[in-house]
Amino acid sequence: MIFDDLRAIQLRHGFLPKAELESLSSRTQTPLYQIHSVASFYPHFHLAPPARAEVRVCADMSCHLNGACELRAEIEGRFANARRSDVEIRDVSCLGRCDHAPAIAVNDHIFTDVTAERAESLMRAALRGEETHLHSPNQGNPEQARVACASDPYREAEKYGALRAVIATKDWDGLLALLKEAELRGMGGAGFPTSLKWDLVRKQQTTEKYIVCNADESEPGTIKDRFIMTHLPHLLVEGMILAGLVTGAKQGILYIRHEYHLQEEILGEEIRRCYRAGLLGKNVLGSGLEFELKVFVSPGGYICGEESALIEAIEGHRAEPRNKPPFPGVVGLWQKPTVINNVETFINVPQILSRGVEWYKSAGRNGSRGLKFVGVSGHTAKPGIYEVPLGITMREVLFDYAGGVRGGRTLKAFAPSGPSSGYLPAAMVDVRLDFKALAEAGSMLGSGAIVVCDDATCMLDMALNAVRFYRNESCGKCVPCRVGSQKMVDLLMRWTQGGMAEAQYRADLALLDELSLAMSQTSICGLGQIVPAPIQSVLKHFRAEVDAHVLGGKCPSGICFTAAARAGEANRVGIRP
Repeated sequence: MIFDDLRAIQLRHGFLPKAELESLSSRTQTPLYQIHSVASFYPHFHLAPPARAEVRVCADMSCHLNGACELRAEIEGRFANARRSDVEIRDVSCLGRCDHAPAIAVNDHIFTDVTAERAESLMRAALRGEETHLHSPNQGNPEQARVACASDPYREAEKYGALRAVIATKDWDGLLALLKEAELRGMGGAGFPTSLKWDLVRKQQTTEKYIVCNADESEPGTIKDRFIMTHLPHLLVEGMILAGLVTGAKQGILYIRHEYHLQEEILGEEIRRCYRAGLLGKNVLGSGLEFELKVFVSPGGYICGEESALIEAIEGHRAEPRNKPPFPGVVGLWQKPTVINNVETFINVPQILSRGVEWYKSAGRNGSRGLKFVGVSGHTAKPGIYEVPLGITMREVLFDYAGGVRGGRTLKAFAPSGPSSGYLPAAMVDVRLDFKALAEAGSMLGSGAIVVCDDATCMLDMALNAVRFYRNESCGKCVPCRVGSQKMVDLLMRWTQGGMAEAQYRADLALLDELSLAMSQTSICGLGQIVPAPIQSVLKHFRAEVDAHVLGGKCPSGICFTAAARAGEANRVGIRP
């Protein structure tokens, strides 16, 4: 409950005063150092009074491609003479609004498609204390909303039909067999077979087990779960209930990132509706079976998306990943067996049960199974979330669904799943959107966060942007990630400044390989292991462009080596403490 207490204090004061933390320590019999350790870890909490207008400009990937650096520079120019106590402007990691970039947060209220003029207006309203006007409109695409409704197996029929059918038979073995036959895999990135994970927890000989939904999508470009929770909340809740009944877990926790206020409200209302209808509680649909479900709002930080770090956060600790094994299926939340799946995985379960395995098999193409929600952002003509058959080509996704490259420009590169997937060149645009094909291409399907780069993009600049994101979001627990990510940022920054002798360049390349190997093999969690992916992919597919920077002192895209670039780099500091 420490986060509820800290949020309440911050709501009253705007930050966490020392006296209040001391009082909390005394009242809860929690050591002060422990409270301070937690409060200082999460970016959502302030240990000192914030500025009257605290402005955070999203600096990552999609916003970077849509002018975030220029936006920040112009905002800073307009408030150059403001006092630090009045205005603070800094970068922030991805705000989860990649389809409406660039995005900013003003006093923790998120705004999208922002211009410098609008940002100035919002900031001056904040300085006047007009908090009631600081509400970002809900961005919605009616066409995409209709797509979501089309993917709902119930549509106009009574919802929770799959749950009602399973309750009637209590055929848990049959349900797991269907998931195994369908070959449903985790849709959050790892792709682990869902039936195996659920069956592992089911077989654990303990009465206390947990179901956790990881809705903390925080990687740049990842926006699909936000869309699903907005339009299909009942499928998510139903999938979690089914997981609980199958595994014998009586409690579920839906872990959602704190920037998703609207989705938190939508899910809260859906859960309350389920309790009223007897779908949740001590006696689910009169079956004698119990399943309780609640929402846990993340205190912030990309690292919370790692499953064991997420567990640590729920338990009230710093979100630092655990060593594995043991895995959460055996030793998870409160040291008990725990199923952790992401939003899209859970919503697939009632769809498979309602429509059948054959439907699921036929929904994909070219040997792949099922449908996939993808978020397309960056230099795309129609950024947004699309549900597509697994197995179609990336060309179809980018051009048939998302309208091609914005402004009629040429495709240069794309990231199949945010920075962790690295970048692939336009020549590989016919790669199929499935686990195996993308792995063979040296990338991964991941969460389906597709980011488009046009022909004016500097790929070394994009690699630096991605590596910097990981540096900023490292929890700092393990040396390989904490130190290696900073060294990699330093190295790439040198490259973007050019003027290096060939011998030094070769030494840097050798150091990069050494760092990459050490981080991939010795980092505790996937964050540290994936840090090298962006620059390694750029070196593989765009080596001539990197050579031009380092040896020739020239950026082929005209982005680096400018006064604006140097000024921007001067402001780049680690976002996390």
